[in-house]
Amino acid sequence: MYQMVQGNVAASPVNPKLKQTKEMRPLVGASVLGTLLVLAAVVAWSYYTASLRKADLLKTELLDLNRDGFVIWNRPGGKIVFRMDFRSGALDLDSCSKDGKILSCTQSDAGKLNFFIQTVKPKETVMCYRVRWEEFSEREVEHAMSYKEAHWYGGAETSTQHWPILISGLQPPKPFLTSDIYSNRDAFGGILERYWLSSSATAIKINDSVPFHLGWNATEETLYFQARYQNTPYKPAPGQEPFPELSYRVCVGSDVTSIHKYMVRRYFNKPTKVPSENIFKYPIWSTWAIYKSGIDREKLLRYAENIKKNNFNCSHLELDNRYTTYYGDFEFDPVKFPNATEMFQKLRDDGFHVSLWTHPFINYNSSNFGVGIERGLFIREPTGQLPAMVRWWNGIGAILDFTNPAARDWYLSNLKDLKSKYGVASFKFDAGETSYLPEQFSTFTPLPDPSYFTRRYTEMAMPFYERAELRVGYQSQNISCLFRIIDRDSVWGFELGLKSLIPTVLTISILGYQFILPDMIGGNVYPNRTDGSGELPDRELYIRWLELSAFMPSMQFSIPPWHYDKEVIEIAQRFTALHETLVAPLVLELAGEVLDTGDPIIRPLWWIAPNDENAHIVDSQFLIGDTLMVAPVLEPGKQERDIYLPKGRWRSYKGEHFDKTPQLLTDYPIDLDEIAYFTWVS
Repeated sequence: MYQMVQGNVAASPVNPKLKQTKEMRPLVGASVLGTLLVLAAVVAWSYYTASLRKADLLKTELLDLNRDGFVIWNRPGGKIVFRMDFRSGALDLDSCSKDGKILSCTQSDAGKLNFFIQTVKPKETVMCYRVRWEEFSEREVEHAMSYKEAHWYGGAETSTQHWPILISGLQPPKPFLTSDIYSNRDAFGGILERYWLSSSATAIKINDSVPFHLGWNATEETLYFQARYQNTPYKPAPGQEPFPELSYRVCVGSDVTSIHKYMVRRYFNKPTKVPSENIFKYPIWSTWAIYKSGIDREKLLRYAENIKKNNFNCSHLELDNRYTTYYGDFEFDPVKFPNATEMFQKLRDDGFHVSLWTHPFINYNSSNFGVGIERGLFIREPTGQLPAMVRWWNGIGAILDFTNPAARDWYLSNLKDLKSKYGVASFKFDAGETSYLPEQFSTFTPLPDPSYFTRRYTEMAMPFYERAELRVGYQSQNISCLFRIIDRDSVWGFELGLKSLIPTVLTISILGYQFILPDMIGGNVYPNRTDGSGELPDRELYIRWLELSAFMPSMQFSIPPWHYDKEVIEIAQRFTALHETLVAPLVLELAGEVLDTGDPIIRPLWWIAPNDENAHIVDSQFLIGDTLMVAPVLEPGKQERDIYLPKGRWRSYKGEHFDKTPQLLTDYPIDLDEIAYFTWVS
């Protein structure tokens, strides 16, 4: 029985209904719990299905988008071949939507924006993505591309050139503009394009409208792509808000060769004509390295006489700096070149075509400086009232405004007068980089992108294309003349030396410039930048440079072989003949194909072995077309080198056959008067 607790309140009898309620409580609790569990399951399922829909939304073909960037796969279930991170903001994924092939978002953690990725499948083996991030404020836009998964090529000519691209240090994004890399070795070069290509068969092309800056972080193995207008030479188009837009195309293909072919055919200009056969067959002779600005009539005629005396052919003879009294004149200095008409007639009678050096500068002491001011031919200071004076390597003057039709016509008329009066064959167009523009300036036609000045300058060469020479290029692949790489020092190394030639030529070939002049054999013999006596390039360096140049599209001498000895003359005669009979016919055949395809004449080894990882990194060999492979010696004191033979059947210049390939030939012997080359055996 129950024991009652003592107290002042009397005990009450038990209520049967209360007892029943207490017994029901566990059942009610269980029911409520069950209901909650069901609701939780429904909510969880709703969130799960919503997340699946969101995940599906953020996928477009082989691209996966997240708030901080995106990745691209080479195939379903394959590997990641491209990775881009958003550094200027994270996307608000709730603002994203998908309409067919376009995935768009309207908000980031920094505010409103216009972001989209459009999928385009132009052919079965290629997938492309158009990416655009547009801000509605003046803040910069920056994306970061990882390059750690592959080897990368392209971008720009640089002073220290490697193949593939080798990046060091940390560089905040800086304007991606044409510059004179001989004077400023940390800048981007005179030939550049907003295009990069990887060994994992991906390519990226930055749109022309972007105020584009490039930076990098070697530790993180990352390139920074940035768009901004603040503190930059880029200007928005008239009437346009200074809101930056970063837009680009990323394409993925089956291999590095095929994706590059697609990009070139789709996005690059093509030359419309092939220059004169003679510039590919015979050497060009320049007065620059041998005489510098001390050239005169007597030296020029003696130089021409020695070319003939030593039994060398000549495409044309370049009369370089300086034949006028003042820089900016278009008439010969009567003291240095008396009776120029007679001199030109004698040179023509001896079989020489003569090309003249020219540039975009008019120095203040030239009589044409006043003409330019009176006619408004110069780039002006920001108010537009006065010419913007510039300093260049030959003094101080103004720079012609090639956005002005009047300046273009005046400049061309002077060149055509020289051509008509003296029978001049063509012109060597020097300079043209945006680095020579003043920091603040105005032009007849506004320049949102200063590198369009380079483009306008290259157009001046078009009437003289057969033998014209340029050292700059930006969207200028259709200018059908020689593009010369920047001056080389007379040294062995990768910084504007012999070792830089192949990486530089391969780079500008990938950028679409195929009619290449690899500068002067032996370099320019500049003071304190010469291996050897200082008056001549080192003899061994000169010979190895000569051998390599013989397998380039064109050859150029300035320091002549007869300044050395009989053996060097004989080596030069043999290699100029080899260039004429073996190399030039193949180059001319390929030059004709360039007009349709834009494909390189000088090609990397991976062109015929796109999936060969070893071929991706070879920087001291190259192909001419698909059938001739060249492996020069580029080290002092060496008469042997390692040579990589990609898959195929190859025959060496010595007559050896190599069928078991790919293979590495270790310490392959190459005498001082030889260069190793191999032909494809079908």
